[in-house]
Amino acid sequence: MNELTAQTLNILEKGVLEMEGLISWGSNYTFLGRVCLGEREIDVIYKPRKGERPLWDFAPGTLCLRERAAFLVSETLQWRVVPPTILRDGPHGWGSVQQFIQHDPDRHYFTFEGQYQDQLQRIVLFDLLVNNADRKGGHVLIDDQEHLWSIDHGICFHSDYKLRSVIWEFAGQTIPGALLDDLRTFRQELAEAENDITITLTELLSPREVDAMGRRVGRLLRDNTFPRPGPGRHYPWPPV
Repeated sequence: MNELTAQTLNILEKGVLEMEGLISWGSNYTFLGRVCLGEREIDVIYKPRKGERPLWDFAPGTLCLRERAAFLVSETLQWRVVPPTILRDGPHGWGSVQQFIQHDPDRHYFTFEGQYQDQLQRIVLFDLLVNNADRKGGHVLIDDQEHLWSIDHGICFHSDYKLRSVIWEFAGQTIPGALLDDLRTFRQELAEAENDITITLTELLSPREVDAMGRRVGRLLRDNTFPRPGPGRHYPWPPV
């Protein structure tokens, strides 16, 4: 974890959470707010657990846990594809609080036109690893440093195959060696029962879900290629 991320997490955890307003287009209750600690202030997205819409295939009250788990996987891989995310109490109860990425809403995956291929490959592998059921084009943001961030990971980590994504341009291509090395390191850490990431993930996810993620990373390492979309529903709707 780099120093800036550690500082951001400290502010998110210890600062005062203030609400600015409800984001009306989400399927779950999602609030834009800010966290203030001394003279430091961070814009955030706050998703309270009690505002989660029940789903037939995900255990109730677990979407915020999955947001936190996604950040931890991103940090363990050292890919920085998920903004700093914590779990804490807030004005509407306990839930996830994630740094809001300042971005131009008109710039997203569908506007990149072949740019940022290395960063997109990391996001694709990350989605495969966490079994993201809802990778829309508008869930890939770009900041003013040209760094890509992925958001909205509440419906990830299911033990059954759920991957739905709009990003398939790498299908059938060989996974770059550096990314395979990162996946090998992650698999080794996940296999160690006393490892911090394994302990934490088992507190956030079910044992079946953690085991399934281990199988997914093993499959990626075995096949050494970006998968192709198969029969069935592999694209989210709406796509943006």
